[in-house]
Amino acid sequence: MSDLEALLDRLKAAQRMLVLQAAELAMLPPDGTLRKIADLENTIAAVEALIDEERHADPRP
Repeated sequence: MSDLEALLDRLKAAQRMLVLQAAELAMLPPDGTLRKIADLENTIAAVEALIDEERHADPRP
C-alpha cells in the first residue's frame, strides 16, 4: 500500500470516528467537531485526487 493510501485510510478512520461520536449526541455536535469533519473531508478529497493523478500519470523515460 502506498503512503498516500495509508494516509487516506487514517483520514477516513478519523472522520468516521468523529461522525459516530457526533451521532451519539442528542443535539448538534459542537462547531469544532463539525469543522474537523469538514476539514477531514477536504483533505480526503485532496488525497484521493493525488492518488488518482498517480494512477493516471504518464510514465516518463
